[in-house]
Amino acid sequence: MPSAVDPEEAVLVLVVEDDGLTQHIVRSALEDAGFGVVVASTGPAAIELLEGSRGGAIRAVVTDVNLGPGTNGWQVARRAREIWSDMPLLYVTGGNSEEWDVNGVPQSMLISKPFAPAQIVTAVSQVLNAAPPESAEAKKTGTSA
Repeated sequence: MPSAVDPEEAVLVLVVEDDGLTQHIVRSALEDAGFGVVVASTGPAAIELLEGSRGGAIRAVVTDVNLGPGTNGWQVARRAREIWSDMPLLYVTGGNSEEWDVNGVPQSMLISKPFAPAQIVTAVSQVLNAAPPESAEAKKTGTSA
């Protein structure tokens, strides 16, 4: 079902997930809810998107914790917060939830797999709503708060 939201006006969410089926589920749920979605399959690809030309448009990050060898979701989230200190972040994991207290960034959320698609939409909405409005607006317009 196509979204009624103008893609230029949709809130853009970066989804970082190495599993194709989970990528599809998360992307579909977010797009059906009216979000714009860009997907990265690896940590380095996610960081490249965050640092590149599309990075300024990304308003939230949903990242798996285990992304295979190399950069993990904890590292992606820390880099996202270095770029934008109030970046809304949601971790998704099948087995690392006990590490969230130590490795997760402040004011983030974590959802354990398996999850219902509606849980992703709700959690993304919650982390976006928790972000300071002035920071979100500055991010959207490219100005500093």
